[in-house]
Amino acid sequence: MAVSTQEFESIASLEHFDHRSGNAVERLLFNHRGAIVLLCALATVVLAFFALRVELNASFLKTIPNEHPYVLNFLKYENEVKGLGNAVRIVVEAREGDIFQPGYVALLKEVNDEVYLLPGVDRAFMKSLWMPAVRWTGVTDEGYEGGPVMPDDYDGSAAGIAAFRDNVLRSGEIGQLVAPDFRSSIIYVPLVEQAGERLDYGALSERLEDIRARFDARGVNIRITGFAKVMGDLIAGLYAILGFFAFALGVTALVLYAFTRCLRSTLLVIATTMIGIVWLIGFLPIFDFELNPYSILVPFLIFAIGVSHGAQKMNGIMQDIGRGTHKLIAARYTFRRLFVAGATALLADAVGFAVLTLIDIPVIRELALIASLGVGVLIFTNLALLPILLSYTGVSPAAAERSLREERLSASAAGRHGLWRFLDLFTRRGPAAIAILIALALGVGGFLVSKQVKIGDLDAGAPELRPDSRYNLDNAFLVKNYQAGSDVFVVFVRTEPGRCADYANLLQVDTLEWTLRQSSVVEGTSSFAGLVRRASAGMNEGSLKWYDLVANQHLINGSAARAPRELFNATCDLLSVYTYLKDHKADSLNEVVRIVEDFAAANPSAGVRFELAAGNAGIEAATNQVVRSANNLMLLGVYVAVTLLCVIAFRSWRAVLCAMLPLALTSILVEALMVWLGIGIKVSTLPVIALGVGIGVDYALYVLSVTQTWLRNGATLSEAYYRALVFTGRVVIFTGCTLAIGVGAWAFSPIKFQADMGVLLTFMFLWNMLGALILIPALATFLLPVRRGVAAVVGDGLQSPAAGQARSGAETPPVVATARA
Repeated sequence: MAVSTQEFESIASLEHFDHRSGNAVERLLFNHRGAIVLLCALATVVLAFFALRVELNASFLKTIPNEHPYVLNFLKYENEVKGLGNAVRIVVEAREGDIFQPGYVALLKEVNDEVYLLPGVDRAFMKSLWMPAVRWTGVTDEGYEGGPVMPDDYDGSAAGIAAFRDNVLRSGEIGQLVAPDFRSSIIYVPLVEQAGERLDYGALSERLEDIRARFDARGVNIRITGFAKVMGDLIAGLYAILGFFAFALGVTALVLYAFTRCLRSTLLVIATTMIGIVWLIGFLPIFDFELNPYSILVPFLIFAIGVSHGAQKMNGIMQDIGRGTHKLIAARYTFRRLFVAGATALLADAVGFAVLTLIDIPVIRELALIASLGVGVLIFTNLALLPILLSYTGVSPAAAERSLREERLSASAAGRHGLWRFLDLFTRRGPAAIAILIALALGVGGFLVSKQVKIGDLDAGAPELRPDSRYNLDNAFLVKNYQAGSDVFVVFVRTEPGRCADYANLLQVDTLEWTLRQSSVVEGTSSFAGLVRRASAGMNEGSLKWYDLVANQHLINGSAARAPRELFNATCDLLSVYTYLKDHKADSLNEVVRIVEDFAAANPSAGVRFELAAGNAGIEAATNQVVRSANNLMLLGVYVAVTLLCVIAFRSWRAVLCAMLPLALTSILVEALMVWLGIGIKVSTLPVIALGVGIGVDYALYVLSVTQTWLRNGATLSEAYYRALVFTGRVVIFTGCTLAIGVGAWAFSPIKFQADMGVLLTFMFLWNMLGALILIPALATFLLPVRRGVAAVVGDGLQSPAAGQARSGAETPPVVATARA
């Protein structure tokens, strides 16, 4: 059973209480409560010290599925073809005129030199008009000529600018590093994360913003895109989230005070929950965890969960004290009644988090482990430490008397207020049947709509940020003005060693490029085959008639000598095909993957093998595939685990159905809501459904366990459900509302994925609350057996269930009272 069936006698003096009563855990905690409080105080001080050492950072490799074939290929070839994953693009735009001005060129050099020295830059593969690796190639009467785009003798003179202009036009970088309107150019900055030298994305973003501010003031516009900048903006936005935490804390405290009218116990519940959060954050550096833009939300959830369970304990203690029970005895009674129920509910929460470890994305696994650790902390702080502290402080006499008056008033049917009478309707077959039919209709309709939910991003730019954020405006500029936008999908072409430049192999690469360019989602492509085409035209006086892949191996070999390093590797057995996409929406990525896979299947060759994928779009395609397969697995895992916990708690398949069906309806409806709001299932939203199920089952455990206990003792369903409402149900309403208000404030966050999570979690918390209060009694009307006419043992004799309820109040089911010591 999730809730103790014992009814305890009100004992006002400790002299009449047997301190040896209760189970071993209760005796260990309460008979040594001074030592427990002292140890907790010491632990709080130590863990607060460690909490100051927690780091807030992000990692590119932690946000990608490290075991996916695409990512394994990317990591396998990472050292052979650099700059295919984590990179920053810095656009330097001239406000007046074009890039062929001495002032612009000088500023571009200053920006280039500062960026070159930033930590984490893979300098050998950095590209800009000032980098010697960016070269031009031309054909003259004397043959090939070439050199760096920026002339070695550039001095800012008119002649130097003219030479620079000519080199840019011959470089093949128009649309790549140089905008077609010649008003801006790109500095391409690949980044590298090495073991023991983690990139600090927050610090890197601050350095980039400093560069932006200083050079914006000097006459150019700086625009920055890339994973590092997204993470930096998220980290910067996380500090603003502290305001939302303060809001949630304030609202929760006010609502809790309005609920109890007891300041000391309200402050104690909040303080105990904050102690749990300090412990959680303190454990992170001990276990080598750090907070990131995804796991930073965990303390919010832990706070909300902790307050909800703390409110249940405080409610029970207040009711006992109101009947004249000593505060220590009341704390022990409440511990006996609710520890197992609370522990089971928290285990369900932990399961909801732990199932996320099935997902092959390190950042989600870390979130799951941190959240599970936080729930484990709450099992002690809010289920054990809080009753111990309340055994010292008690509650205010006025609050206890108010609780007793409400309890006595609610003991009679006439005293029930309107909400209780309304909810009681669903214990009758007519209203219950209507509620079930409405839920069934919503479930069927929601299921049909949920089939349209997309996997991956549905917006261009960085979906983690608002559409009007600085980053997304910069990204829109890049996509509009450059063929080589920020969304790059790279296909690896594996050949035999030394054969990457063979005509037959390049012909297949060239055909793949042509096929990709026929897609409306592709802006352009780049490969060694394309370079050979340009070389062929250049060798023939620039005639476009010769812009073709000519079967001339000498020409191809000559082109290979001047090809950029990123197009093939040193052993000439690996080619890279760069595909520049209009965006990285889920449909766009699916189409590119389909094109490449279909082409590879239709063109089998012993000497050529097409392998996916790299580039930010290739990595995101892999992530989407993992999310798609993990979504159903995660849901199956969390429902199986929570169902098993409910079986252990209720020991009745009928009660399990009553608890799980409302949760299933919520899961269906939240996916339908995602379709309506245009939110895809991705790394940031995937955990929401599991969290909603894990936290939502708390409501069912607290309401249904009390209801089931009263039923087993002979009460009618209406009487049993009413007892559950006035004991734990009122706290369920408090919890659902405060949770919804707390996470609902996230909707105003500058971080869009947090706003999305706030909307979805608010919906799930409220809907799970309604499911617990409406659907559980409605389902119980048809599923749970009622033992009518069975006498219940109350006090010193036998009474009817109704009489027993009138005596025992709103708190616990009637059984034999304990004798005075």
